[in-house]
Amino acid sequence: MAVLSRRTVLQSLAAAPFALAAPGVARAAEFTLKYGNNLPLTHPLNIRAQEAVDRIKAESKGRVEITIFPDNQLGGDTDMLAQVRSGGIDFFTPSALVVATLVPVAAINAVGFAFADYDQVWAAMDGKLGAHVRDAMAKMHLHAFERMWDNGFRQTTSSKQPIETAHDMNGLKIRVPVSPLSIAMFKALSASPVSLQFSEVYTSLQTKIVDAQENPLPIIQVAKLNEVQKYCSLTNHIWDGFWFIANGRTWERLPDDLKTIVAGAINDAGLKQRDDIRKLNETVQADLQAKGLAFNKPAADSFRAALRDSGFYADWKGRFGDEAWGLLEQSVGKLA
Repeated sequence: MAVLSRRTVLQSLAAAPFALAAPGVARAAEFTLKYGNNLPLTHPLNIRAQEAVDRIKAESKGRVEITIFPDNQLGGDTDMLAQVRSGGIDFFTPSALVVATLVPVAAINAVGFAFADYDQVWAAMDGKLGAHVRDAMAKMHLHAFERMWDNGFRQTTSSKQPIETAHDMNGLKIRVPVSPLSIAMFKALSASPVSLQFSEVYTSLQTKIVDAQENPLPIIQVAKLNEVQKYCSLTNHIWDGFWFIANGRTWERLPDDLKTIVAGAINDAGLKQRDDIRKLNETVQADLQAKGLAFNKPAADSFRAALRDSGFYADWKGRFGDEAWGLLEQSVGKLA
């Protein structure tokens, strides 16, 4: 039997690191990062996010690996916002209304009946208004990528009647999320908003605690709200999206070449996800109609007039500030 000398052993150990770096042998990533969100893996956001993660790994030659934690695995929105601020996770895709609990101006995209269509949405959020919001988030040590991802326009369903004009909102008992902006808007329209957790919506509609609710069409479909509602009015009253954000310290640690790779993949994936949501909305409406939900499309004019007359726009212009409000009106026209 051969006897290994001390010199032979030391030479073997010294060569070991070079053996690990040999071609074809996997190396540990320089940056192992976590991304949390609140949606199932089957949602277009996670499908496109996985494509971005795969592209980042390939283009960085394995230097950056990102693991996705979907479906609230790491906690609710408030928990994950706190984690991405502290560095417990590296990426998060909160709704603008969630970010607004930390950065109030982030809610400006959810001003009632501000956007007529997606052309106006993307002109604002890909342009100066979006840059203004990103700058505000940067002051809270959050890096927001340039392209927002889509969560969709919110629509109104009711068990009583279709919503044709602002007058039809009078006295309507409608469930809204726990959002000061949403509550204020429906109060300004003379409705009776009730803040409830989403898990309570179906039962509350079924038992007539509320008569109406508002959500993007895919949420209405997934939650089977068509079973307890008769009408769906395409009010498009609020548009909301997801900001893809990173912990500021994590982002600053990345070398410039890796920042370029990560940002390029995430922004490109966001553009594809927008198109996915557009197509999904078309199929969802057809499905809900086939299941008996009656659709109508009211004009925004009477709603805008009611919000203007009630002082809603003037109030929120004061809250968001002249600069942010001015940037919004550059894309949507005069509101207040």
